[in-house]
Amino acid sequence: MSDLVLSSILIVTLIGSLALGVWVSLALFVTGVAGIFLFSSAPITNVIATNVWSTSSEWSLAALPLFIWMGEILFRSRMSKDLFTGLAPWMRSLPGGLGHVGILASGIFAAVSGSSAATCATVAKVAVPELKARGYDEKLILGTISGSGTLGLLIPPSIILIVYGVSAELSISRLFIAGVIPGIMMIVLFMAYVSIWSLRNPDKVPAKDPPLSFKEKIRATRTLLPVTLLILGVIGSIYLGLASPTDSAAVGVVIALLLSWSFGDLNWKNFKESLIAATLSSSMIAFILAGASFLTIAMGYSNIPITLARWIGDLGLNHYMLLAVLTVFFIILGSFLDGISIVVLTTAILMPAVQAVGIDPIWFGVYLVLVVEMAQITPPVGLNLFVLQGMTGKNIVYLSKASMPFFLLLVLGVILVIVFPDIILLLPKLMYN
Repeated sequence: MSDLVLSSILIVTLIGSLALGVWVSLALFVTGVAGIFLFSSAPITNVIATNVWSTSSEWSLAALPLFIWMGEILFRSRMSKDLFTGLAPWMRSLPGGLGHVGILASGIFAAVSGSSAATCATVAKVAVPELKARGYDEKLILGTISGSGTLGLLIPPSIILIVYGVSAELSISRLFIAGVIPGIMMIVLFMAYVSIWSLRNPDKVPAKDPPLSFKEKIRATRTLLPVTLLILGVIGSIYLGLASPTDSAAVGVVIALLLSWSFGDLNWKNFKESLIAATLSSSMIAFILAGASFLTIAMGYSNIPITLARWIGDLGLNHYMLLAVLTVFFIILGSFLDGISIVVLTTAILMPAVQAVGIDPIWFGVYLVLVVEMAQITPPVGLNLFVLQGMTGKNIVYLSKASMPFFLLLVLGVILVIVFPDIILLLPKLMYN
């Protein structure tokens, strides 16, 4: 059989496995085994053993379970409630009032959790009942939390940026710093939307709370000090050169445990639950990475990456046309796969074509995360939608409609970073050049 037919068998195997509901990691391993069987005489067991070991022993990956554990500890502490308490007084005078609190809380929690689902769940646990009790529009509440929850993928320390950095063999600290300005940009866009929506729909926004004095605002803001300490401990230790991204994850876990203990939230039950949840999430990610790495080797035997890169090159697409095609491709892919799966499946295959047209791999990583953020609020596999469905009982269609404006804002964010690439590259240039 021709290479084209054999390559088609691989693609059908992967898509068919995913369509049947097979775990992503197993689907990747099955497709990889089929690829080696079809294209090579290499001993499959030896290739699997060597590949899984080399992938799982990558030192950069040690940060993953630690950051996930840190987020799980915070999820079970009073810190999430303190975020709402500390931010609310400053939002009262803005159009939309406390509707902004979920967005800012998501941005702050994203800076200490690295996970979109954890950010969404933590903020929703506090903000949804508080805002509903005050009379805010339910769709606006759920839309802001599902949309701003995606910031957990972008604002460092981002788990998915670590995955991309390992897959593309790039500096994780550079990727982290590159995600800062785009993360702030998305917070501003989300808040601008809430303000405009509130001005256009004054009947759906409750009356503003009585203003507080500056002293009262400062007093309420003291509840943000623990979160600030944690952010400074994690991010500051990296950029001051005191710790690597992996070491800073350990710093974050220690600080999170100490803060949780000081609040009286750290007991054996919470400790055990956070550790088990972090282990399950980390194991899932590790198996997906191992499967994707194994599939990459199988793809190498089949010459699919080289063929794909050559095909894209032969299309003669310029920088912008290639990114337009890739954006549509990732949005479609995001309807069926979670963000980490998208990154590990596509990075090795697309990187040669991306670099061939002169796209900076650091820039491409943040762009990819922005596009993958859309997958978090895109049915049928939007993880943030699943989180909110479990917490509110609303169906996916309702939640998807509520999230649509924020999906479109993410599209706008992607357009802005394509037109103005220094939104991503400015800080890495200033700090590392």
